[in-house]
Amino acid sequence: MTSHVFPRNSKAPPPKVSHGKGVHLYDSEGRAYLNFGDAAVSCLGHGDAHVANAIKEQVDRVAFAHTGFFTSDPAENLADKLISLAPGDLDRVYFVSGGSEAMETALKLARQYYLEIGQPKRKRIVARRQSYHGNTLGALATGGNEWRRAQFAPILIDVTHVSPCYAYRDQEEGETNDAYVDRLIEELDAEFQALGPDTVMAFVAEPVVGATLGAVPPVGEYFARVRALCDRYGILLILDEVMCGMGRTGTLFACEQHGIAPDICAIAKGLGGGYQPIGATLCTKEIHDAILAGSGFFQHGHTYLGHPVACAAGLAVLERLIDDDVLSRVTPSGQFFRQSLRDRLGQHPHVGDIRGVGLFCGVELVSNRESKEPFAPTDKVHAKIKSAAFSEGLICYPMGGTIDGRNGDHVLLAPPFVASHAELSSAVERLATAIDSVVG
Repeated sequence: MTSHVFPRNSKAPPPKVSHGKGVHLYDSEGRAYLNFGDAAVSCLGHGDAHVANAIKEQVDRVAFAHTGFFTSDPAENLADKLISLAPGDLDRVYFVSGGSEAMETALKLARQYYLEIGQPKRKRIVARRQSYHGNTLGALATGGNEWRRAQFAPILIDVTHVSPCYAYRDQEEGETNDAYVDRLIEELDAEFQALGPDTVMAFVAEPVVGATLGAVPPVGEYFARVRALCDRYGILLILDEVMCGMGRTGTLFACEQHGIAPDICAIAKGLGGGYQPIGATLCTKEIHDAILAGSGFFQHGHTYLGHPVACAAGLAVLERLIDDDVLSRVTPSGQFFRQSLRDRLGQHPHVGDIRGVGLFCGVELVSNRESKEPFAPTDKVHAKIKSAAFSEGLICYPMGGTIDGRNGDHVLLAPPFVASHAELSSAVERLATAIDSVVG
């Protein structure tokens, strides 16, 4: 039967999902798949009764009320809970429908903040190569994913990009962590100086780089140094925790592990756990109050801001993570998972690096383990592994262009926090089978 749905890949439309239960999704033919690769969304797996009941109860009460006229209990309660758990001076929450919207909101909020406080020259954004911040035009321009940017480059705003903190590829032999961080901070400082520090409004980064690099954590005091540098020049620090936040790395906010807090933070994915589309942009009291004291109106908005049903789902997810302590499973399960990956693939001739934090893990593939030489882009190793893993009943998240947007392949794995050790072990075996079937 002909479908009228416009798929992501019109040459390879996907099978139809039937239902989900726990860490599995089932297709219409009854095949089961371990769902470890849905862009780090399904933190609670499928069929969580608490979240489902919260959604049903809110739909019965009121499904939608436009925020131009009303706020709602779910939005107020979710904001209160997020701020009670947020690091630093984060004090206000702007609810949207997903990660790209959250990042677009962050960028526009930063610009309006500087207008409100009388610094209109601040309009430049500095971000990092091999990052991903969303698919709307502002977020896409800010991200450093060359493959996603390429065909839209003529209509993107001008954003400067510096090096990522990518130790496996970029830390030189014999270079200490401190020396490597020094080098990265010097590069960032030089970029601020070249642009003119008083023209820069924000530095944007993922605390743990997600899809583009494959769960790459920072080194040493990198983010503490970034925070200090931004403070020196009065530049806002925007952290993109859309993928790595909401418990994925073992703490609710990934930046907590580095002892810093951003001025603006974007979250999504695990906030709704896949039960409803929701994202949020958090900002400090200082930023909100600058707008309050000035125009009083944030010149931005979407129809589904603060959607009551989505906020009810987000609150229920947080209750499961925090009140029911599901979050406490992430660090030990992540340690078990990465060790299992290392035990099974650590000496594989085509596995160069196994990395990650919490239940956010990456496996980088290479043609030569000793030289770190990548496979040829034309081999499309990542795409072949995705297909092979799917045939084995594993949904993972392989990507190409790991190194520079063209070269390099990795597999990202983001299991639900409720996955058992047996399920984690099964995923490792299925991935290993897939890798062996593709690269031997």
